Amino acid sequence: MTSLDRSFAALADPVRRALLDRLAEGEASVQELARPFAISQPAISRHLKVLEEAGLIETRIAGTARPRRLKPEGVAALWDWLGRYRAQWERQFEKMDCVLEGLAEAAPAKVPRGEEK
Repeated sequence: MTSLDRSFAALADPVRRALLDRLAEGEASVQELARPFAISQPAISRHLKVLEEAGLIETRIAGTARPRRLKPEGVAALWDWLGRYRAQWERQFEKMDCVLEGLAEAAPAKVPRGEEK
């Protein structure tokens, strides 16, 4: 399994996506990350392990604390891959905008009700 495969597999779970959303705001402890969820702290730790193995987060050692944070390189790899498809879709939307503008210009103007003569 490639690192990109591991990243997308990790993102398949909504809890892990929510954890990444939280970590996008800044690093946090497991306790802080577990607070909004109705699952146990060990379950959160397992989700964090999957994210770390996928290269999306990392653990910083600060004495006895082990705060987690986003790993920019891992997220950048996903962004690069998705960026190719984003550019393709943007080109398609630009073409569709041109077609729709042409249709709008070709359509007869409608007179609002009550203003007909």
